[in-house]
Amino acid sequence: MEVPIEAETSSFNTYFCLLLANNILQEKGVENGSNTVISPFSFHLLLSLIAVGSKGRTLEQLFHCLGSKSLEDINSLASQMIDLASPFNESNGVSIGEPDLSFVNAAWVAQHLKLKPSFQEIVEGVYHAIAKEVDFANKAEKVVAEVNAWAETATRGLIRNLLTAEALKVINEDTALILANALYFKGTWAQLFDTSKTKQRVFHLLDGEKVHVPFMTSNRFERYLYNKFEDFKILKLPYKTSQPTRKFAMHFFLPDAKDGLKNLLQMFKSNPEYFNKRFDLVNEKISDFWVPRFKFEFEFEASEAMIKMGLDLPFNRRKAEITEMVDPVTGRLFVRKMFHKCFIEVNEEGTNKIVTSSNFKDLIL
Repeated sequence: MEVPIEAETSSFNTYFCLLLANNILQEKGVENGSNTVISPFSFHLLLSLIAVGSKGRTLEQLFHCLGSKSLEDINSLASQMIDLASPFNESNGVSIGEPDLSFVNAAWVAQHLKLKPSFQEIVEGVYHAIAKEVDFANKAEKVVAEVNAWAETATRGLIRNLLTAEALKVINEDTALILANALYFKGTWAQLFDTSKTKQRVFHLLDGEKVHVPFMTSNRFERYLYNKFEDFKILKLPYKTSQPTRKFAMHFFLPDAKDGLKNLLQMFKSNPEYFNKRFDLVNEKISDFWVPRFKFEFEFEASEAMIKMGLDLPFNRRKAEITEMVDPVTGRLFVRKMFHKCFIEVNEEGTNKIVTSSNFKDLIL
């Protein structure tokens, strides 16, 4: 989305995005030979909520991870990010063919606990989250079903079973909170692809294998925003919109080397400012280009990846200082699990991307 954010904040957030993408790609994508899609946007807002409920060294570690200096900065950026999504909600009258973007938050709280007034005010006022009291101890299956139903509704039915059997195993009488968010985006290309021109072509995997997948193309010598850089190329495909202040586009980064994706991510991670700059793309006629058509789902548990990124204190049952969320606090609150599930479809008409994330906070006595 082409909306300016302060350079310093944007730079720090870019580093977080690249570090997260690099870790997930290395651990989940390359090891398992799977396609990978994640939403740093979703992670950023969940971690921001955790920061609001934290203090001490845990809060300092979250500041460092999120690239912020204060809770005011965190909440201000969160408010901007959420507000950017809200004008595109169907309730606000999305026009046919316009980008459809929505983002929602929710919280489920153990019935014997209460959100602290200061935390509840921010959760509802800044993050627009709905909070509901539930019985984790005796009705775990009902809670899981409720969370899954919420996620399915929020993603237009495209993500089901956000919480699986693995989640059910860790919900018990010590569970204090489940925080969740869902991001939905659907956009139509400004220039549609001709389905009759889609052909099977060779796609090179990171492990050196080759597979045949459908590739989309357009008429020869049509104009696109494109340019070549050292070791990679960029193609920008905009989505149809009639609102000049709200523009969406998908950027394709193509390494010159067939196995160059890891090196490309590493280069951007080592120099976030480079990734964050405005690339000089040229509106030129392209004689021949092919974009893969794809649809896949990706899910993983992210706590281990977060710890490897240096964010360990929120997940440490002995050291976490998440004390500003609920009353009464008779034990130590920490994040037990962080589930992330994404669905993406790119075809001749446009893009459908859906993301859900959730985390559990347990009260360990």
